[in-house]
Amino acid sequence: MSAAAELNERAVGDDGKTPWLRYLLLAATAIVMLYPLLWLVGASFKSNSEIFTSAGFWPSKFSLDAYAKGWKTSTEYTFATYFLNSFLITIPRIIVTVISCVLVAYAFARFEFWGKKMLFSIMVGTMMLPLIVLRLPQYLVFRELGWLDSYLPLIVPSAFATDTFFVFMLVQFLRGIPRDMEEAALIDGCNALQLLWHIIVPLLKPAIISVIVFQFIWTMNDFMGPLIYLASVEKYPVSLALKMSIGATEEVEWANVIAISVVALIPSVAVFFAAQKHFIEGATSSGVKG
Repeated sequence: MSAAAELNERAVGDDGKTPWLRYLLLAATAIVMLYPLLWLVGASFKSNSEIFTSAGFWPSKFSLDAYAKGWKTSTEYTFATYFLNSFLITIPRIIVTVISCVLVAYAFARFEFWGKKMLFSIMVGTMMLPLIVLRLPQYLVFRELGWLDSYLPLIVPSAFATDTFFVFMLVQFLRGIPRDMEEAALIDGCNALQLLWHIIVPLLKPAIISVIVFQFIWTMNDFMGPLIYLASVEKYPVSLALKMSIGATEEVEWANVIAISVVALIPSVAVFFAAQKHFIEGATSSGVKG
């Protein structure tokens, strides 16, 4: 046996699976990609001066002072108030997004009506429209409605399936679902809404979970929306509270800011890992196989 063939056999292994060299390369890439996050976690235990003098992950000594000071903030409110505000925006928005997008996607995927292709094309076209273009007209409309300095401008638009990416994703998923079960349910006397609730929604579970995860992360990280529509500090979400803690004093206590940034990451990371299995299935699949 030649030296090259022997080396290849050792790399591939007896079972003929992926070479160990590929796993080593992926592990090295993962470390490079994750190091900034690991440094962020480590820096949350460092002092303000050590953050700028040490590039290493491990702090010289562990201290939770940054978490305690950062949680209190420089205002009369703690971050508990800001986290609660974030959830008061995020949870209702997720609920109305799922309901509206499922209904619209169901109509596009299963019903025939005049102008369907044109309306679907317009909807897909709006995905290419920069959100900044809509800020001014939306602000003027919400001002006339008296909704400024409230959570309504951040929640109500999603009740009308304005998140067209989710509609498009659900339509593509629905198109991959065979209609055999739906036809059988129609024969048994189900109407359109019963068909949607009892047949379609259970099959859409992976895609719906993907919508929930995406919307949760995007809403928790949204900065421009709350910045434009909210004026009262007691109504700020976490994203605005973090920025406020950076600009509150001339000398920024970066250790405190980093500590609260780590805490702010926990809900999004927890939601992602809790729904990881269904999220990946919904994001990569176009439906079930017939």
